[in-house]
Amino acid sequence: MDRREFIKKSAMAAAAGAVMATPIGSVMAHETNISHNNNSRTMKTLLINGSPRTNGNTNLALAEAAKQLAKNGIDSELLQIGHKAIHGCIACNHCYNTGRCVFDDDLCNQAIDLMSQCDAVIVGSPTYYGQPNGTVLSLIQRMSYAASNVMQNKPAAAVAVCRRGGATAVYQTLLMPFQMQNMPIVTSQYWNIVYGRTEGEAALDDEGLQTIRTMADNMAFLLRKIHADGSPAYPTREAHKATSFIK
Repeated sequence: MDRREFIKKSAMAAAAGAVMATPIGSVMAHETNISHNNNSRTMKTLLINGSPRTNGNTNLALAEAAKQLAKNGIDSELLQIGHKAIHGCIACNHCYNTGRCVFDDDLCNQAIDLMSQCDAVIVGSPTYYGQPNGTVLSLIQRMSYAASNVMQNKPAAAVAVCRRGGATAVYQTLLMPFQMQNMPIVTSQYWNIVYGRTEGEAALDDEGLQTIRTMADNMAFLLRKIHADGSPAYPTREAHKATSFIK
């Protein structure tokens, strides 16, 4: 190992240790409670990790968001996909009337339950061939169709992680379902992209992690504005008109 490689690995280990010392699931805010639906409680953001690597760079980026949210008085709860199999949607429409996916042997209905208890969502994914991990994409698609009622109006953000390229396509793809659910998209100073290949390497991406922290600050700001009066006043919307160009 040459001197440059030694310095790089030492910096990665130190930075990753600082970022990942606290598991995401235990990152809770112990600051000012924020009024919500006339009950004083701390608001919560659902973090969905679409990477099979539980301690990889996607987890590192989400952990950075969780820590920054906690500084703003917002709790976080992690849903880790890991190596669990996720069904694709089979267009059976069972969920249309029940609000529950017909498949009860994977994480979809658990994710719906968590989303109903949370006030916002951040989904993260590594870049696989210029696309999100297929399992997280299937999960978000099924959640969006089965549980639009518990996703509506809640702020959403996406985080893409990659070694070199393709992350902008992942970022855009992850946001598309949220834009169809009347969910405010939380932005940052740049696109929420973090670079890193080997485990912990993303800790060296100073600008990427700063972008994640800025996004978390913006999400906390938006949540406080939405729930400033206790019970949020959402816009009154027209009845949905679905049209087809095939006549």
